[in-house]
Amino acid sequence: MKIVLLAMIILFDILIVVNSEGQLKVGFYNQVCPNAESVVTNIVRDAAKSDHRMAAALLRLHFHDCFVEGCDGSILVDVGNTSERGAFGHQGLRGFEIIEEAKAKLESICPGVVSCADIVAMAARDAVAFSHGPVYQVETGRKDGLVSNIDLASRMPDVTDSIQLLKQKFIEKGLNDKDLVILSAAHTIGSTACFFMEERLYNFATSGRPDPSINPRFLPELTSTCPKHGDIMVRLPMDHGSEDTFDIQILQNIRSGFAVLQSDAKLMDDPRTRGIVESYFGVLAPLTGPSFEADFVTSMIRMGRIGVKNGSNGNIRRVCKSFN
Repeated sequence: MKIVLLAMIILFDILIVVNSEGQLKVGFYNQVCPNAESVVTNIVRDAAKSDHRMAAALLRLHFHDCFVEGCDGSILVDVGNTSERGAFGHQGLRGFEIIEEAKAKLESICPGVVSCADIVAMAARDAVAFSHGPVYQVETGRKDGLVSNIDLASRMPDVTDSIQLLKQKFIEKGLNDKDLVILSAAHTIGSTACFFMEERLYNFATSGRPDPSINPRFLPELTSTCPKHGDIMVRLPMDHGSEDTFDIQILQNIRSGFAVLQSDAKLMDDPRTRGIVESYFGVLAPLTGPSFEADFVTSMIRMGRIGVKNGSNGNIRRVCKSFN
């Protein structure tokens, strides 16, 4: 029954978005490039099979693209040290070559039709699906942005941000507290580097001690993986015990003190975001509570609408890393 309900909720959300956002729609390329979505799906499938970290990388790429100048493919541009992708908040991003591979294939069959921004959005959708997450249709019809500037990435959410600052950064993008919780839960797949753990483990809030919100049973595991003055490039799963599977375990970890990232743990510092996390674990949640999967789809659709370019505000790049 809940699977049927999930499907109905996802379909309803998609219909609402399609009807309310004229410049984007599901199936935008059906007539002008019928194989566009299957081309991207096949390339992402092959990439995910050969590199288990690629699904998380492609999902993260979409988030980082949308949170600067909007979902306009600006994160892909590489024009030297001033490029947006060189910002501190974007370090560690991967998957650019997968987007370029898809773009090259699409240019060979539908030249000048499919935007890089849409390829990023489609790849993120497929990354979720290939990680056993919800299967959903993605809106398309974006154009590629004409600007990529490192200075514009200064408001990217950061792992050390307070919950108040995280909430403000999401509000600035037209997203709400539930979107903050759900999109943070995208950390259900993928890993992070010890570089991002040092302050939390050894000098939280300049105290010289670890973050007290870390469950004492979890702390030894974290410090063993990321010892003080150790190799900061060593990686650890962001979702303890469930790195490669898209599931609600990430929220269970957050509420139990097993959050890996400081920003995820901060979700429990605010009554509103804490209440949203807890809403998925009530006694009747499996039957009558919110659906994590359906809510994730809704938030992804909402995020995918940030700063969409159209008309003279964008174009269709021939190569994703370069302006035309």
